[in-house]
Amino acid sequence: MEIFVYIEMVISIISVAVVIYGVLISLIAFVKTEFLRIKGKYSILRVRVIRADLGTYLLLSLELLIAADVIKTILEPGIQELIVLAGVVLLRTILSFFLNKEIQEIDKERIEHPESFTEI
Repeated sequence: MEIFVYIEMVISIISVAVVIYGVLISLIAFVKTEFLRIKGKYSILRVRVIRADLGTYLLLSLELLIAADVIKTILEPGIQELIVLAGVVLLRTILSFFLNKEIQEIDKERIEHPESFTEI
C-alpha cells in the first residue's frame, strides 16, 4: 500500500508542474501580446485566447489532483478526504463549464474575425 502513497504524491507534484508550465507559457504569450500592443497590433481577442489556454492547463492540473485525491481517499477513507475530493471535483466542473463556453465564443470569433488571431 505504501507504493500508492508515492504514486499519489507523484501525481500531485505533476499537477503542480502542469500549473507552473501553463502559467509560464501564458506569461510568455502575454508578453508577446503586449509587444504587439506597442506596435499597434493589439487585440483583446488574443488575451482571451491566452486566458482560455491557461484555463486548459488548470483543468488538466485539476484532473490530476482528482486522480491523486481518489487514490488518497481509497487509502485513507474518511469524511475529510471525501469533502476535499468533492470540492476539487466541484471546482473542476465549474471551471470546465465556463472554459468550454469561452472556448466556443473564441472559436466563433476566430471564424468571424480571422485577422484578429494572426501572430498569436
